[in-house]
Amino acid sequence: MFRDRLDAAAQLAERLVPVLASLQCTRPLVLGIPRGAVPMARLVAQRLDADWDVVLVRKLRAPFSPETAIGAVSEDGRLHIAPWAASAGADAQWIERERAEQMQTLARRRAQYDAVRSRPLLAHRCVVVVDDGLATGATMQAALHMLRNQPLKRLICAVPVASAEAAAQVAPLADDWICLHTPDPFGAVGSHYQQFDQVSDEEVLALLREAAAQMPTLGPALGAALSPAPARHHSDRGTRCP
Repeated sequence: MFRDRLDAAAQLAERLVPVLASLQCTRPLVLGIPRGAVPMARLVAQRLDADWDVVLVRKLRAPFSPETAIGAVSEDGRLHIAPWAASAGADAQWIERERAEQMQTLARRRAQYDAVRSRPLLAHRCVVVVDDGLATGATMQAALHMLRNQPLKRLICAVPVASAEAAAQVAPLADDWICLHTPDPFGAVGSHYQQFDQVSDEEVLALLREAAAQMPTLGPALGAALSPAPARHHSDRGTRCP
């Protein structure tokens, strides 16, 4: 069990150091999935002498259980739909309504974040995507699918804890997979932390302002390279981790 997100981030950074060294990654870019993983991305970046930013994806909620993810959408509009979505009551109309609502949230957050800092360059860099844990893995899968459209040197997924099912689905989508623990049974992500407080929008904006003061603008970035995409669906296929 981790004390809190920063404890988990410090352990991830320690694991990442030899991986990035072996890949000859200089000045990598760490991307955190808001909101919980944003303080983690900042600390990992500090430990790795890296830049950091956010990657915007949103969970798609099940009709009768909002805490349950039936998929996710990335800010370019691409959908990842879990194979159990229909059995959870999510038909095509529900998914489209949920997609539209979450896209509005993503657009609002992107406008807020871009107002306080410019985004770092993605192209030809080692990119590390961080989250505080994977239960279904839906949001991470959406993030990795979106980033695969960018000309990266290396795409690395790093999480403190994941369910075995999420690990099996997410690991093949990254060039490198780092997960500190895959407990069974898994439960909720928060059950693996002694302290798991919500991260507020205000805290995220404060961290981005701090980063803006410390890092120069590096040119065309993730959001600038994205345009709204057709509603493409990615589905889990039960691939096992190597």
